[in-house]
Amino acid sequence: MKRKAFWYFDVVSPYTYLQARRFGELEDRLDIKPVPVLFAGLLAAWGQLGPAEIPAKRVQTYRYAHWLANQRGVPFRAPPRHPFNPLAILRLAIVAGSTVDVACSVLDHVWGRGEDGQDFEALKPLATSLGVDDLAAAVNDPAVKEQLRQNTDDAVAAGVYGVPTFHIDEVLFWGDDLTGMMLNWLDDPEMLDKGEYKRLETLPTASARKQSHV
Repeated sequence: MKRKAFWYFDVVSPYTYLQARRFGELEDRLDIKPVPVLFAGLLAAWGQLGPAEIPAKRVQTYRYAHWLANQRGVPFRAPPRHPFNPLAILRLAIVAGSTVDVACSVLDHVWGRGEDGQDFEALKPLATSLGVDDLAAAVNDPAVKEQLRQNTDDAVAAGVYGVPTFHIDEVLFWGDDLTGMMLNWLDDPEMLDKGEYKRLETLPTASARKQSHV
């Protein structure tokens, strides 16, 4: 029997695309419900910087994502500008139904084909392919805007701090690199409740860095 899995994603992350390309490994195990969220909203809620906001990390992120895609034999081309404002394309995903196929389509637009993720003219062919004829009206619908805000708030309430994140039975798996660990956990649902895994939940903090925002 398939397990229900919420998959929080933002098109702005290349790792979201890379994990989506692995859905074939998961389709027999999980009933995946993609949930578009605003990554910037998660960062703001937790007081974090995104990878693209740290210059050296930004370049390494692009290089690693490109290398990883090559290793897996999947197409990868960065968009013409990044980071970009993903509000329109995320709202488009909501209007189109937020299915697995829709999520994969919007991600492939940005990271598979390297198309602009923000420009309305670049998004119109994508919208048409998803059955949305009036892109401007769709993404400016107050109900759609509110749905994206609610999705993001719900993600924060669930403890989500980054994308992509799988949420299964109150357990979070953040990042493409945790896909293998998640599969192990699906085989052994008690894995995190025993031994060293359990002790790690209550590991004490010995020192805390003073918080600063630069």
